[in-house]
Amino acid sequence: MERPRILLLGPPGAGKGTQSENIVDEFDIEHVTTGDALRANKDMETEYGTPREFMQKGELVPDPVVNEIVAQALSDAEGFVLDGYPRNLSQAEYLDDITELDCVLSLAVPRDELIARLTGRRVCPNCGATYHVEFNPPETDGVCDACGSELTQREDDSESVVSERLEVYEETTKPVIEFYRERGELVEIDGEQSPDEVWNDLQLAIEDELN
Repeated sequence: MERPRILLLGPPGAGKGTQSENIVDEFDIEHVTTGDALRANKDMETEYGTPREFMQKGELVPDPVVNEIVAQALSDAEGFVLDGYPRNLSQAEYLDDITELDCVLSLAVPRDELIARLTGRRVCPNCGATYHVEFNPPETDGVCDACGSELTQREDDSESVVSERLEVYEETTKPVIEFYRERGELVEIDGEQSPDEVWNDLQLAIEDELN
């Protein structure tokens, strides 16, 4: 059987990274993310310049450059789960031109749950260990289990920044979900369940689409 080509959609905090790892392990395919693809090909020449030129200036890498980088990453993969792309309708239309997807899956999670997940992360500034106040708390509140340092909250995990990220997602990526829904290709998964329950539903959905 050919290795599947899977698109996994969902807002920040929906658990795409965790579930992508499960999909990679189960189906022996590559995990392709926009960030990884850009870092791996930051010096790739395009007619608009290299990704490095934009990243060094702190600017968003424009769609045409991102598209070329993702196209290269997908062409090198026998099968893949694509996570973090497409981020807007233009990218979705480009993706439709360069590959045929076997599954389009979307993790649906209510906004208040996403905020709770994203604002609950705590990190150790000393050793880099990561915790969550609800889902993965340290043994002693606010203290790193590994080295005893005081845990901190990253600025991008504050409620104001998280809310802004979700608003950007709503504006740019929701139309992508509608694009696949209107074509009858979208399979929605209840992402508010436990990670094991989400994985079970994802696995069943993928196997159903492949058969």
